[in-house]
Amino acid sequence: MRAILCCKPKVLEIVDRPMPEPKPGEALVRIRRIGVCGTDMHIYEGNQPYFAYPRVMGHELSGEIVEASQDSKFKAGDPVYIVPYLHCGHCIACRAGRTNCCTSLKVLGVHVDGGMCEFLAVPESHLFKAEGITLDEAAMVEFLAIGAHAVARARIEPGQRTLVVGTGPIGVGVALFAQLNGADVTVIDGREDRLSFCTATLGITHAVKLGPDDAEDLKAITGGEFFHHVFDCTGSPKAMERGFSFVSHGGTYVLVSIVQGNISFNDPEFHKRETTLLSSRNATLADFETVMVAMRDGKVPARAINTHRASLWEVAEKMPEWISPETGTIKALLEL
Repeated sequence: MRAILCCKPKVLEIVDRPMPEPKPGEALVRIRRIGVCGTDMHIYEGNQPYFAYPRVMGHELSGEIVEASQDSKFKAGDPVYIVPYLHCGHCIACRAGRTNCCTSLKVLGVHVDGGMCEFLAVPESHLFKAEGITLDEAAMVEFLAIGAHAVARARIEPGQRTLVVGTGPIGVGVALFAQLNGADVTVIDGREDRLSFCTATLGITHAVKLGPDDAEDLKAITGGEFFHHVFDCTGSPKAMERGFSFVSHGGTYVLVSIVQGNISFNDPEFHKRETTLLSSRNATLADFETVMVAMRDGKVPARAINTHRASLWEVAEKMPEWISPETGTIKALLEL
């Protein structure tokens, strides 16, 4: 079979690989769609934590069953989406049902080879039927589940003010599910196109562009009280540090971003506000189901979110283009 190998930063090659042979408990999947996410772009550019080259990228995946065990719930031809977080099942996190932060977690396309290939052998425990949604939508379930998980972590109550900092794909997912949970959502970003997308397509109430007066704008929107919940989705240490100042007294700050190195904050301000600080990593099966229900109910504008697409074999040409802000990429899909 053919696969796309990221040999080193900014070098993608089409390579021949042996056909995968499913082990007991695994099914063979023909990959049909691959979502390109910020992680893939960081890998391509050479600034992704927890990563070693070379690697076959791709963890936002949908496909069709080719072969499954005789007693499987799957049959050949079934459309499926893949949960790419391979957990051990017995560590302290897994025993508590928090498989998303397993102590030995391996994510397809990051810690082990992923889905930018023609076929993949996947544990059946990590395969789910894509019933009632398209293959395009199925390849978008994973990144939206990250947003749904972050929102679930924050425990938003209807009517509370929420600020989403950074409106890339993850920020879009957070804003969407915060709004579905009844929040009054504000987004802030430096890109006009992404702010316009959030207001026009997602129906977000307030959009603020980064600039000299942005803090005053956020203060005015909230009557000087700022936000019950702030989510950082930027991947920028400076933005993550600045976001503490936008949390209301008694509020919650959720770091969805991950960066290399340390971040810091003003401890007196942190204590004065009795800020709750949370990280949000990946997603659980419950979050995937949350996204599936929303998709089936028509609450996810998947076609609008999918702004760009190409054949998998064009990814070396398209990746630099999609990374460029001028392209206006929200979510790109690769087809097979």
